Order: sequence, then C-alpha cells, then structure tokens
Amino acid sequence: MNTVLWIVQLLLGLVFIMVGVLKVAVPREKMLASVTQTGRQNMGWVKDFSASHVRLIGLLELLGGIGLILPALTGILPALTPLAAIGLAVLMLGAIVVHLRRHEPSLVVGPLTLALAAAFIAFGRFVFVPL
Repeated sequence: MNTVLWIVQLLLGLVFIMVGVLKVAVPREKMLASVTQTGRQNMGWVKDFSASHVRLIGLLELLGGIGLILPALTGILPALTPLAAIGLAVLMLGAIVVHLRRHEPSLVVGPLTLALAAAFIAFGRFVFVPL
C-alpha cells in the first residue's frame, strides 16, 4: 500500500506543481487570450476571477503539490503530507462547484479525479500507512 500511495503522491504532486506554476507564472490576460484563440473552455473559469485570485489558486496548488512530496520524502514534518492532500481535495471541490455554476459539466471530470486521488492519499496516510 505504501508503494501505491507514493506513486499517487508523486504523480499528483507533479500535476499540481505544473498547473500551479502555470497559474502563477502566466498572466491572466494570456490565459484569457488562449481561451479566445483556441475556443477551448477549460480555462474559461479565469473570466470569473481576478488576476490575484488566479495567482492565489496557483500558489495553493503549487504549495499543495510540494506538500504531497517533500515532507514525506525528507521526513521533516511528514504529517503535512495528508494535510496537503486534504487541502488539495477541498480546492478541487471548489473547482467542481465553479464548473457546475458555469454550466460546464464535462469539465468536472478532471477536478473530481484529482479530488478523489487527493482524498485517497489523505485517507491512506492517516489510516493505512501513516507517516
């Protein structure tokens, strides 16, 4: 079980680090322009949030992704790993609400998958293989 949790932690951590860096580094206007140019609506939610909110979401995703990996890897405050997983699951529940409010049910699958994976890590690290 520990191996499975580590694999999920690493994959999920890397995903959140990548999307977090994207939201922190790319200006909101460029994200909006990519929505307009490509017609893809997966970043359409950016219209509903200010630049500072988009950066805050990105920062939370970045820190959460780091929190899934680094504390458990180094052994320094490893209890932060399941807490980071809970935080990311809650963040993804918020993303689900945003997509449902925007009438984008097809875009709920991604955040739901990420939320379930984060909940799996939290449960696994609290119950099955505590750090």
